[in-house]
Amino acid sequence: MSADAAAQSPSKELLEFADYLYKPAKSGLRAREGVLNGRRIQFFKGKSALNALTKGEDNKPAKFASREEAVEWIQDLLDFQLVVRCDKEGEASRQMRINPVQSFEEEAYYAWLYEGSQLMIILGGIGVVAVVLAGVMFPLWPAVLRNGTWYLSMLALGLLGLLFVTAIIRLIVYVVTVLVAPQGLWIFPNLFEDVGFFESFVPLYGWEQPKDAKPATEDSGADASEKKIN
Repeated sequence: MSADAAAQSPSKELLEFADYLYKPAKSGLRAREGVLNGRRIQFFKGKSALNALTKGEDNKPAKFASREEAVEWIQDLLDFQLVVRCDKEGEASRQMRINPVQSFEEEAYYAWLYEGSQLMIILGGIGVVAVVLAGVMFPLWPAVLRNGTWYLSMLALGLLGLLFVTAIIRLIVYVVTVLVAPQGLWIFPNLFEDVGFFESFVPLYGWEQPKDAKPATEDSGADASEKKIN
């Protein structure tokens, strides 16, 4: 790290750049998980970072017009130890060790020391403390708030019970239909799929896809859904 960098803190612009590159939703850079000094870290390859910074995706302009400019910014991340250059201990290993030469090269690997904005962590900690204090002081709450909390808890338990009942009913319907028809019928086929809340209840029903049917995509594999939506 340079003497100037050692005597200063990262600038606001550099921290914003680090946050941009750190978040895949913004930069498109997908980091991998590894282990450095017994600590789980995320790392990326230099070439992948350059591609993410100089090639626009989804109609978004590139962050930098040239690779040289992108290299300068990544080198600043190294100088301020927001990332650190590492080497793999084996080709297929996730164990990493720090490289003594902290300069940027496209074929080298870099581990994140920057952990993103701490604002959400701080707010989450404050929220936990507030919830604990509110629970401890529950007997001192006004009667209106205590009654409201009781009704809300009963509502939450009722919705949870309804979910269990729905799951049992849909399983019974599936077993009955699979015994009398070639395909089983699922009520709310997306109920336990990785979709949004409202999408979980759409459509109302769907027939199971035959096992010998070809998957819709090449990477669906064993995790592909066996339910064909009407």
